[in-house]
This record gives sequence, structure tokens and C-alpha cells, in this order.
Amino acid sequence: MRAIAATLGLLLISLPLAAQKDKPEPLTETQQDQIAEAGIDPVVRVGLYIKFLDQHSDTIKGLIPRAHTEARVRRLNGELQSFSALMDELGDNLDVYAERKADIRKALKPLSEGVARWQESLHGLPSEPGFELSLKDALDSASDLSDQARQLTTDQEAYFKAHPDEKGQDRYEPK
Repeated sequence: MRAIAATLGLLLISLPLAAQKDKPEPLTETQQDQIAEAGIDPVVRVGLYIKFLDQHSDTIKGLIPRAHTEARVRRLNGELQSFSALMDELGDNLDVYAERKADIRKALKPLSEGVARWQESLHGLPSEPGFELSLKDALDSASDLSDQARQLTTDQEAYFKAHPDEKGQDRYEPK
């Protein structure tokens, strides 16, 4: 009886791990290394995310004129999922920087411009069966990121106007 319970316990533990392995990573190993090397420098890190999202956007745009095959639809679906995951990951980073009161104002204008480009690209995708859900998720992620960037810009301008001595900081440090 104990052996059966132990086996079931191991099976339940391993299921989430197997599901995590199936989920594709939106960044290559080299890109992950670049993000890690940027460390806690929020402006550089946001700039890298913008660069990688631009690359994903270019890949998606490059798939549009190709012949309408099942392989193309699968590839578009996967690229859109990675694109959404990467935008969500950037949003999570922005949450951390906002919480830390990191001065990321230099990165917010390029981010807002990037989000506008990505939204335009996503809206330009043809409506085809096979990647509608991924496209909707990508549009939602882009909209959320746009709203977040706009709110963060407002918050940052107000905060650093009230606290000019903290301009350029990576994180809030109590005095």
C-alpha cells in the first residue's frame, strides 16, 4: 500500500515538471545569457526585451506571405505563443522595477514605441484558423503591456519629480 501511495505521489509531482518541459522557452540560450548579464540594470534589461520582441515580431511578419500550409500555421502559432510569453515576462520585470522604484524612464519611451509597432504587426495578421487563440493572447499581452508602460510612465514622472534625489537609481533605498 505504501508503495502505491509513493508511486502516486511521485507521479503527481512529476506531472507539472513534464508540462513545464513541453512549454517552449521564448528566449534562446544566448538571449537568456544576455538578460542575465544585464543583471539588475533595469534600463539595459528592458532594452534587451524590446530588441528580442522586435526579433519575434519580424519573424512573425516574415511568416505572413508564405504559402498557407499546416506547418506555417503551426509555426505562427508557436511564434505568437512565444511572443506573448515574452511580453508577459517583460511585464513581470516592469512590476518588479515599479515596486523597487527603479528609474526606468529612459526605457519607457522606446518600450511604448515598440508596443505600438507590435500591436500594428499583430493587427495586420490575416485571420486564419489554427492560430486565432494565440493571436488573441498576443493582442491581449500587447494591450496589457501598453497600459502598463503608460501607467508606469505617469507614476515614474510623478515619483521622481517628488524625489529628485533618487533619480537614476536601480532600486529604492530607505534613508
